[in-house]
Amino acid sequence: MNIFKPTWMIEKIYNLSAKDLNQKGITTVLTDLDNTLIAWNNPDGTPELRQWIEDLKQENIRVIVVSNNNHARVKKAVEGFGLEFGSRALKPLTVGINRVVRKNKLDKNSTIMVGDQLITDMAAANLAGVRGVLVKPLIETDAWNTKFNRFLEFFVKRSLKKKYPELVWHKELQ
Repeated sequence: MNIFKPTWMIEKIYNLSAKDLNQKGITTVLTDLDNTLIAWNNPDGTPELRQWIEDLKQENIRVIVVSNNNHARVKKAVEGFGLEFGSRALKPLTVGINRVVRKNKLDKNSTIMVGDQLITDMAAANLAGVRGVLVKPLIETDAWNTKFNRFLEFFVKRSLKKKYPELVWHKELQ
């Protein structure tokens, strides 16, 4: 079960403040796209998202999207935010994370992966050797291709809670 264990559990990605990230020595935030950064059915994002991205940019913290979606879908979703991205990440495999790390010459010790799924995002983070931040999905509905993962995730979460009772949701990094 350790492969699925997040380093932190934060209610939403926008609660990751530049101050907290700097204190933890984090210079790069890799983030899943759908239901983590934007609602899967709202590709335009929110003012809160735009402000969060701007706050991190002002502190020289990079935000890079790492998504299992195809190139065209991710490009269209992030171009309005001016974010770098890696597509077809194949999470839970490490292919996408490692590709982005190599391409951008990132230090894994100062990089985190943020996502809303244990089975894909947290497993990929742990296997790739970066710290993982689990967030609650932005909305309660999922795209059709995520529903099976959510079903499996229910059992994974239950096992993790038994083994690690300290895994609880926080407002910010602890």
